[in-house]
Amino acid sequence: MRVQDKVVVVTGAASGIGRALARRFADEGAKGVVVADLDEAGATAVAKEIGPRATPVRADVSKEEDVAALADTPFGPVDLFCSNAGVIGGHGLDASEQEWSALYAVNVLAHVYAARAVVPSMVARGGGYLLNTCSAAGLINCPGDAPYAVTKAAAVAFAEWLAIHYAPKGIKVSVLCPQGVRTAMLEHGMGTDHLTARAVRASGAILDPADVAAAVVDGLAAERFHILPHPEVAEYARRKAEDPDRWLAGMAAFVAGLQP
Repeated sequence: MRVQDKVVVVTGAASGIGRALARRFADEGAKGVVVADLDEAGATAVAKEIGPRATPVRADVSKEEDVAALADTPFGPVDLFCSNAGVIGGHGLDASEQEWSALYAVNVLAHVYAARAVVPSMVARGGGYLLNTCSAAGLINCPGDAPYAVTKAAAVAFAEWLAIHYAPKGIKVSVLCPQGVRTAMLEHGMGTDHLTARAVRASGAILDPADVAAAVVDGLAAERFHILPHPEVAEYARRKAEDPDRWLAGMAAFVAGLQP
């Protein structure tokens, strides 16, 4: 899948990975980039950085009507929908019902809404592409944040379901699963010395969002389901699959070692 001359939607595009994706897709020659975010001012700023091939849209991805509206672009039908927006919770058993609901809405249902919005027209046109940002947490869990771990795993499962059911109809699906990325979300966690941030810091390199965007371009070109900017995640997932008991014991020891 080449981005050149394609119409692309990126949610969560006002900052971090989303901003890097929108800018990189424009550099790759996208016909048009819809820069969508709840932060309207941030989305507008990113669209201005890109130029006339970008348009900003305020969108709350927890609302299906907002996601559905993103399919109606000034550039034409959507070729690539990047459902990238995501939120963290930060709690374990003490997470509130509101926190669970909020993360489920953004980290899972937003991907469902995106698929509903664009898959039928993609099938009718003979093909299309969905890229869902699911985090390494979707493959190998997330110390310190139960709602994030669970919702990101659900996001991967939904993407697998889409690939199983729609590949014969020309729909390609990829999940973007990075570990540590230099974003405001991670910096906040590091600033508060949260357990999740400690685990990320101990697990490998902290990448720049531009590095993640470069990995995405390569992954889309290869049409890989798993796009892993941190290659070691593939090894972690392999160990988990081969010996779940040993992997769980190792993760438990790893997390115990991070705590005072």
